[in-house]
Amino acid sequence: MDHTKLLEAALVEARAGSREGGIPIGSALFDASGSVLGTGHNQRVQRNDASAHAEVEAFRNAGRRRSYHDTIIATTLAPCWFCSGMIRQFGIGTVVVGESRTFSGGIDWLRECGVQVIDCASGECEELLQSFIAEHPDVWGEDIGA
Repeated sequence: MDHTKLLEAALVEARAGSREGGIPIGSALFDASGSVLGTGHNQRVQRNDASAHAEVEAFRNAGRRRSYHDTIIATTLAPCWFCSGMIRQFGIGTVVVGESRTFSGGIDWLRECGVQVIDCASGECEELLQSFIAEHPDVWGEDIGA
């Protein structure tokens, strides 16, 4: 499985969020063969919805499945505790992370719970979010619950 290809789908979403004036975090959910099930980006600002995180949006857009154990979720930033809880609740087996230097979220906990976490350490993901944080530190603080 080419993790950089999976991450690219999440980056497309992050860029869309940035163009909309929102927090540039994107995500995509895939089946075991790498086919896209759903994509989404953080829309907390755009929709005034505190739960509209990128991973949640991708999950919602994928629709209902009997099982998520064989799915892979890609996200441009390490998932926060809220999104990590969703990953555990539904048994998503693999998380491809764009970067975790800006925010490590719940990736250590996910690993402890047996979730495969692949951190791509993407400079592009980091730059996209760091630029946003420099311009909007208050919005970023709100997003991570600071």
